[in-house]
Amino acid sequence: MTGHVPGSGVVGVARLMATATCTAFSGELEGTGERVGQRVLLERVGFLAALSQKLTGALVAARWDGESLDVLAAGVDERGEALPSKGWMALRRLNWPQAVTAPVGVYVPDRVRRGAEEYAARTLRLALHRRGIVAAVLATWPDDPRRRTEVEWAALRAVLPAGVSGAEIRNRTRQVRAYVAEYEHLPAGLCVLEGPPQVAPLVVLAAMDRQQVTLARVDEATARLRVKLPLRAAPATGRDWAWHVIDIRLPGTVAPDAVLHTPTLRPTPAGPDRCRPAALPARPGHQGERA
Repeated sequence: MTGHVPGSGVVGVARLMATATCTAFSGELEGTGERVGQRVLLERVGFLAALSQKLTGALVAARWDGESLDVLAAGVDERGEALPSKGWMALRRLNWPQAVTAPVGVYVPDRVRRGAEEYAARTLRLALHRRGIVAAVLATWPDDPRRRTEVEWAALRAVLPAGVSGAEIRNRTRQVRAYVAEYEHLPAGLCVLEGPPQVAPLVVLAAMDRQQVTLARVDEATARLRVKLPLRAAPATGRDWAWHVIDIRLPGTVAPDAVLHTPTLRPTPAGPDRCRPAALPARPGHQGERA
C-alpha cells in the first residue's frame, strides 16, 4: 500500500498490521534437546503467565486512583518531559514499579517485569477513555437520568471524548445510577465507581528483548519461538529458568514475506496460544488508502 505522507512531500509505503493466532503443543529444552510435551509446556507457560498476572494486578491496583490517572492523561513526568509511548518505559520513568515486589523467595528476571509493567500501563491507559466518559456523565448529570432532555443531551455531548457511542453513554449512566441508588450521592470519579480492572494470565513478550525471547522464521510456514520459561511455579534463582524452543506452524493468512513481531503468550487448554501482529505486504497492483 502506498500513500502520500502529509507534510513530507514524498510518497512512502504504509505498513498494514494484523494478528494471527497460533497454538503450540510441544517444544524442547535448548541445549539438551529434551522434548517438552504438551502438558509440561502448558504448565510452564502457566507458571509464567500466573507470575506476570500477579505483578500486573498489583501494579494496576497500586495506581488505581485519580491522581495517577491524571499523570498518565497528562503524558509528562515530574520534569515536564513527555512520557515514552512504550508503557513499561513510561511507568519506570514515573518510578511506579518500585512499589510492587515479587512474591517472597521468587526470582523474577527484569525482562519478565517489563512485560508485566507493559500490560499494567496498557490497562491503565485504556481506563483513561472510560474515565473521560464517566467524568462527562457526572459533570452533566441530568435531573432525571432515565430521560435526558435535549438541552441535557447537548451539554453531555459537548464534554464527551470523541467517538463515544450511545451504548457507552447508556452503560455508564446506568452504572452511575446504580451507585447513586446505593450510596445516595454521585461518585467522585471512575476509581470510586469501580475497582481496579481485572487482568488476565498472559505474557506481553513484546516488552522483552533477546535476553528473554526471540522469534524468527524457519521457513514460509514455520516460525521458531525461543523463550525462557520457569521450571517451577515459584522459581527461586536464575537456574530455575530455562530456554525453550517452540516451532510454530503459521496459518495461511500470514504471507511468506510478512514481518513477524514478538507475540503475546496465553496458556489455553489446547496449548500455549500466541497472538502476534504480522506486517502484511501490499498486494501487487493494489491501490491502498493514503497514509
